[in-house]
Amino acid sequence: MLSVAPFSPIEIGQGLHALETPCLVLDEFRLIRNVARLRRHLVKLGVKLRPHLKTAKSIDVARRVMDAPQGPITVSTLREAEYFFGHGVRDLLYAVGIAPNKLDHVFDLRRRGANLTIALDNLEVAQLVAAKSVERRDPLPVLIEVDTDEHRSGIKPPADILVAVGRTLHEGGAALRGVMTHAGSSYGLHDQASFAAMAEQERSGIVAAATALRTAGLPCPEVSVGSTPTAHFARDLTGVTEVRAGVFMFFDLVMAGIGVCDTKDIALSVAATVIGHQQDKGWIIVDAGWMAMSRDRGTARLPIDQGYGVVCDLAGDPIPDLIMIDANQEHGILAIRPGSQGPAPRLPVGAMVRIFPNHACATAAQHDRYYVLNQSRTVSALWPRIYGW
Repeated sequence: MLSVAPFSPIEIGQGLHALETPCLVLDEFRLIRNVARLRRHLVKLGVKLRPHLKTAKSIDVARRVMDAPQGPITVSTLREAEYFFGHGVRDLLYAVGIAPNKLDHVFDLRRRGANLTIALDNLEVAQLVAAKSVERRDPLPVLIEVDTDEHRSGIKPPADILVAVGRTLHEGGAALRGVMTHAGSSYGLHDQASFAAMAEQERSGIVAAATALRTAGLPCPEVSVGSTPTAHFARDLTGVTEVRAGVFMFFDLVMAGIGVCDTKDIALSVAATVIGHQQDKGWIIVDAGWMAMSRDRGTARLPIDQGYGVVCDLAGDPIPDLIMIDANQEHGILAIRPGSQGPAPRLPVGAMVRIFPNHACATAAQHDRYYVLNQSRTVSALWPRIYGW
């Protein structure tokens, strides 16, 4: 059977102009600066960071974010759990409600030495997890997910449902590790005061859940919160033991659009090459379509719609008002944003650009490696990344 190795003509130390496009570019200086920003804030608030690696999916990125080689980290798939465990990470939280058909895989990871915790938010799964824990003679650690903002999943108040789930786990054979929540509705806010208010809603809601469990005589050592906006703008995290966040490492146009960061903080971009023009329409055609950028249009609901991405020069500086207005599978269409009176830039065939993504998670998921830039804007490393489930 023929095995084809990925073609990678780039040599370490070459500039971006040597890349075969489209490809995923990671600015290591911005990555490190973004991580340091959140860490400084959380140190002041006295809580640990359990970074969410669902965006990065790379051990090389993880090593620049984790407290220690063993973790802790958060993952969103068991594929990620396998991958990071294979690189020596032991303390893992799988922060998506567990599906029954994944439990055998979870127990197998734990049998091999992973300190893997799962999450759930209903009595039916709690009963199954407790029974499986007894069957496997392995008290499976569990965080109960709590809904503090009516955004996605989690147990809503009143406390009696929460306590019933907690008691089922604790008395049924599993290990009740604590509670977790995710303030996903913070992505719909647009100013620091609103982020701070949502952070307090998140904190007070999850601390109330922890109190309800403890009042019922149940253990609750971990109280876990997390979203990139609330993590950055929380003013008080009393009662919280850890913060989960992921996209803060790279940032993206959605985070910039709601005011969590500036475009100069965005560490991730897609390098693309001009392959043609449609002069009568004012279009510049590049070789990066939605297969390189993703279909995500997250900025469409924000005050400034950035199309499929903001176009930058190779230094990573945005070209005024130039965005990817449309995308086919392998063709991206660049043009001056609607309503702008600015002139179109002169970008001849063969010219290269970088494009900031709307959603770092979705764009990174289209690629199998990062081309890592140093401060001299040369490629200092190739970092593999994984995808799939």
